[in-house]
Amino acid sequence: MTRLIDELKKLPGVGTKSAQRLAFHVLRASDEDARALAGAIVTLREKLRLCSICNNITDVDPCGYCTSAVRDHRLICVVEEPTNIATIEKTRGYHGVYHVLHGTLSPIGGVGPEQLRIANLMTRLGEVDEVILATSPTTEGEATAGYIAQELRKVKGGLKVTRIATGVPAGSDIEYADEVTMSRAMEGRREF
Repeated sequence: MTRLIDELKKLPGVGTKSAQRLAFHVLRASDEDARALAGAIVTLREKLRLCSICNNITDVDPCGYCTSAVRDHRLICVVEEPTNIATIEKTRGYHGVYHVLHGTLSPIGGVGPEQLRIANLMTRLGEVDEVILATSPTTEGEATAGYIAQELRKVKGGLKVTRIATGVPAGSDIEYADEVTMSRAMEGRREF
């Protein structure tokens, strides 16, 4: 039991108490459910890998986005994590390809450019017209976007580098917007 709790604590967001609850849940589960969970973990590790082009999680290499004939390969959207792709795809408005960094720059956390998957982005710029930086509007996300924009311009002058808009969320009241959000909303305004 202690070994399982120690392994569960290694998962992000799982502390000692949560790990104990999960371990006891597995203990109380049927043999079939416990084996299904273990099998799912083993299958995940055996079958899934990172796409050699965009770093998305995939069961085939290259992934479906990178091999799609209907996607615009001249447009790359850079995201922090594979889960960000699903969020963008829900809009049904983006038809380019992706590049997944697997994190953001974080000097305090010991994450520098070498730990992110930035180098292979630079090798993809041949026929690319635009790179969209879709990192989160956090300090780390902004620093990452700034760094990548600078590096992209060094590698390919004249490349269009854009940043996703930030500001007041749809359906919210501007009365509750903080200073930074409101400032970004004003900066990112567009003609109506």
